[in-house]
This record gives sequence, C-alpha cells and structure tokens, in this order.
Amino acid sequence: MAAEQIANQNNEIANVKIEKPESEFKQMWYALTRNKAAVVGMAIIGFLIFLAVFGKFLLPYDPNYGDMSINKLTPSAAHWFGTDEQGRDIFSRVIDGTRVSLSVGVAAVSFALVIGTLFGAIAGYKGGKIDTIIMRFMDIMMSIPDILLAITFMAALGRGIDKAVIAIGLVSIPEYARIVRGSIMSIKDSEYVQAAKVIGNKDGAIIFRHILPNVLSPIIVRATLGISSAVLNTAALGFLGLGVQPPYAEWGDMLGRARVFIFEAPYMLIFPGLAITITVLAFNLLGDGLRDAFDPKARH
Repeated sequence: MAAEQIANQNNEIANVKIEKPESEFKQMWYALTRNKAAVVGMAIIGFLIFLAVFGKFLLPYDPNYGDMSINKLTPSAAHWFGTDEQGRDIFSRVIDGTRVSLSVGVAAVSFALVIGTLFGAIAGYKGGKIDTIIMRFMDIMMSIPDILLAITFMAALGRGIDKAVIAIGLVSIPEYARIVRGSIMSIKDSEYVQAAKVIGNKDGAIIFRHILPNVLSPIIVRATLGISSAVLNTAALGFLGLGVQPPYAEWGDMLGRARVFIFEAPYMLIFPGLAITITVLAFNLLGDGLRDAFDPKARH
C-alpha cells in the first residue's frame, strides 16, 4: 500500500508541468501594452510613420503648387484644411510635412545618440582627466538653451534641412553623453566587467560588447523623448526661417509664414500647430511608457 502511494506521488510529480519564467522582454512588452497612454502614443506614432512613408500617394493636391486665385480659402469639402496665402492646399502640406519633421527628428537623434554615446562611454570608462575634459565641455553646451545653440550652429552652417539635422543633433549630444557616462560608471566595477578585463578583452570590446548592452534602457527612453524635442526644435528653426527652405512643406515654416494672418485666417496656424502638438505628445507618451516598462519596480 505504501509502495502504491509513493508510486502515485511520483506520477503526480512527473505530470506537473514546470512553467518557465517569462522573458524580460515579454514582461516589458506586457507592462508597456498595459499602459493605455503608451499604447495611444504608439498608435499615433505608427500612423505618423505611415503618413511619412505613404502620404505622398494619398495627397489630394501637389503640396508645393499654388494658385493665387484660391488663396486663403477657408476649410471646405474641396480643401479640408483650407489654402494658404499662395493658394496651396494646407491639408496636403501638413501631410507632406510629416515626412520632413519625422525624418529630421530621427536623423538628429541618431546623430546625437552615436556621438553622445561615444563621448559618454569614453568619459565614464576612462575617468580621470579625460572624464573631466569631456564632461566640462558638455556642461558648457548644456548651460546654453538648446534653441539658442541650434541657431548659433545654423548661423555657422547655413540654412537647409541637412544643416538643421546637424545643428539639432549637436545640441542634443550632452544629454546622451551624461546618461551613458552615469550608467557606465555605475557598472564598470562589476564582476563581469572585471572578468572581461582579466581574460584580456580590449577596452573597446569591453565597452561596446559587455557594458553598453546593459545600459540600453535609459538610452532608449531618452532617445524616444529626444525625438519629440527634435521635432520641436525643427519647428522652431522653421518658424525662424532657418530650416526647410521654400517651397517644401514643414510645420514650423508653415507657422512662421502664417503668423501674419493669425486674425484673418487662423486655420493656417491651427492645423500645423496641431500636427506639432500631437507628434510631440505621442513621443512623450511612449517615452514615459517605456521608462515605466524598463523599471521592474514600476511594473507591479
């Protein structure tokens, strides 16, 4: 009898399925999708990306073609957002401007991310005089407001969308450098880094193969939020006439040209202004959601 009970217990134990713990990525994704604000942000960003890629095939009018006979028309069935002072369809220009704003934002953040990560990694890992020199230079850049520094770079580089990418990227470098430096300093003395040194790995391999993959979370969050800042800075430069040059559409440039018609034709400012607001809000919502998803304490 006792033998039968032991055998039954063994069978029950054998039939018990051991559940594997969920991967870190699945946990983060689940936490992110539970955040309604982040989901809304992702949906908006997905829609904006769709417009940036396929919007040119959906435009009802040529965004750069103007007809002075229909200038400053109010919104109607023919022109959903109305027309501007040159008779160009505002709806078509807002949609076309999505491509410019997103491409500048992503390109500028990518540029700043690469350079800032490189400087921050060197400063955090090497320390000493190298760290002091790099970070004091970054502190000087951060002491100047972003838009003023961007205008200074634009004055030196000249006007144009490519120059705007460089200028906006340059002013964003210190943020990524400080984040990467702080993250690396917190783990560079950990056991696995010391083990990598003992087996003879070079500094570059240790930084990029062993350290940076473990500090990606704050970098990704900052990059997501950084795109919203880049979109705002792009619009600010465009508003001042330093960004995209005519006749190409860009939201900030549209606002700058329409400001003199604020009382006569306010819709000329409302729609590009809404586009900027919605885009910045979407990236901020996603960035906040990613920050919570990457934090194990915030998932519960």
